[in-house]
Amino acid sequence: MTDANHQLLALWAANCAEHVLPLFEQANLTDERPSQAIELTRAWAKGEIPMKQAHQAAFVTNAAAKEMPAAAKFAALAAGQAVAVAHVAAHELGAAAYAIRAVRESVEESEREEMGRKECQWQRNQLPDAIRELVLDDQKLRNYLCWFVFDC
Repeated sequence: MTDANHQLLALWAANCAEHVLPLFEQANLTDERPSQAIELTRAWAKGEIPMKQAHQAAFVTNAAAKEMPAAAKFAALAAGQAVAVAHVAAHELGAAAYAIRAVRESVEESEREEMGRKECQWQRNQLPDAIRELVLDDQKLRNYLCWFVFDC
């Protein structure tokens, strides 16, 4: 994988996490860890911070998920996975999967499948051409590890 593609994966993961960030912010107005993680993801992709700083933010951000309602918890975990892409590119699917789970948990049970598919499609629409096939292939290969949320 090229550095440019690794950076694009991080930026896409940040977009996925940012899309559901309001679900966390609605539950906790004062905790800025998930939004800071998204900012750090973008900073890493631009070469403004080292990988280690981004990686450490993942643990801090994941702690924000504790004892939160399901939608908020998954939104925080999406941000934690996004910033972890700096360390391991494969975390990009974690960010996307948690974002889909956050959306699904934010609606009535009867709407969850449809809203999950819509979020999955939104994410795919955000994919840069340079990494589209890489991500779609990865989703097929690891869908079973991601709660089958990429069936959209």
